[in-house]
Amino acid sequence: MPTPAPKVTFWGAAHTVTGSMHLVEANGLRILLDVGLFQGRRAEARERNSSFPFEPSSIDAVLISHAHIDHIGNLPHLVNAGFEGPIFCTPATRDLMSVMLEDAAKIQEEDAAYLNRKRHGEPLIVPLYQRRDVVRTMRLVQSVPYRRKADIQHRIEFEFRDAGHLLGSAMIHLRIPGATGDKTITFTGDLGRRKQPILRDPAQVPAADLLISESTYGGRDHPPIELLADDLLDVIRRTFDRGGKVMVPAFSLGRTQNLLYFLHGLIAEGKLGRIPIFVDSPLAMRATEVYRLHPECYDEETSMLLADDPNLFGHELVRYVRDAEESKALNGRKDSCVVIAASGMCESGRILHHLKHNISDPKNSVLIIGYQAPNTLGRRLVEKRPEVRIHDRMVPLNAEVAVLNGFSSHADRHDFDDFLGPIAGDVGKVRLVHGEADQATALAEVLKRKGFRDIAYPDRGDTTDV
Repeated sequence: MPTPAPKVTFWGAAHTVTGSMHLVEANGLRILLDVGLFQGRRAEARERNSSFPFEPSSIDAVLISHAHIDHIGNLPHLVNAGFEGPIFCTPATRDLMSVMLEDAAKIQEEDAAYLNRKRHGEPLIVPLYQRRDVVRTMRLVQSVPYRRKADIQHRIEFEFRDAGHLLGSAMIHLRIPGATGDKTITFTGDLGRRKQPILRDPAQVPAADLLISESTYGGRDHPPIELLADDLLDVIRRTFDRGGKVMVPAFSLGRTQNLLYFLHGLIAEGKLGRIPIFVDSPLAMRATEVYRLHPECYDEETSMLLADDPNLFGHELVRYVRDAEESKALNGRKDSCVVIAASGMCESGRILHHLKHNISDPKNSVLIIGYQAPNTLGRRLVEKRPEVRIHDRMVPLNAEVAVLNGFSSHADRHDFDDFLGPIAGDVGKVRLVHGEADQATALAEVLKRKGFRDIAYPDRGDTTDV
């Protein structure tokens, strides 16, 4: 009986930007590409994250593209539900994964405890997983460096290529041997940008029979990175001139480190004085320490800067806020300052307290430096709603909301043009994931003009043969 053709089913980040998860079935194996948390409306997110559309014990292995929570955040739940196979990723991703998953478990435990105090006889809310489950998960993780070929049960070969999106981020290239020849799959994960600070530019995207590409900003052009420092300086100066604070919702991993890099540069060049800067995120502090451990991921410029100035990530210029009391005290400060806090989409974490206490004051600013998914508080701030709900209370939005899309670590339309254009003639099918419909549609048009033929935007549960 002939071996069935390899196939991929898109179970996450399909017709949306969060919850990356794709099931590859080939040569008798079932492999997941990413196991991310879906983020959105609380009820929908809990329903989507609390069950899997397949039997977890049937999965033979997991390949992880990078350590953002929408790509790794449901791994401990998968393990809890019966998965026992290996989890493969790059060395930097492994170190970041430990930090990120422990924090995610802590947040879930705390959120469940907070909500259960108000339920009064209703069924208790149980966290998706706890910190002890993260320990079990990390025992399954095996790290594989970039460009080193490895295999899963000698039936499927894989290789990680630098995606340039986050420390340790990788494109995943699969080679599936078969009686009639090899089949190949390339999953871009989240693809980075050219000339982004700290990290190397993305490697060449490997051609494949099936290319699974993210499309977050497939129809948008980011402002040049070279202009970003001046735009950041303008927001800080005009806020400080009003006597206000700048509040920055930022992902603790990646975005915070990039922001500190730019602030360090502005201060080192004398364009900005030694202003009070607070990173109110224990997670960001731990993630920054992991950055220091992996200089092999840096670009040449960052390596040289670190050689000259070991404080590139701001330990002398920045105060890292550890405990909750110190965090609360920031809201009572009357002087101007910059407060960077998680989460990046304003759905949890300490940023909620800073927003609740400060966005009613027109002197202050909220600086948005990352993608804000639909139905999140961050998206409502970007839309400049007259008032927003924070902690079950409606709060007037009088503060300035400034959006700097140049901080995005996702490829834009021109990046996709450069990264994917050269392989147009060597790719069979393209499936666009991790993007809203308008961005995926725009990217599909770009790719058609480049000569790609079979392009689709799969919905959740759709399957394609390789």
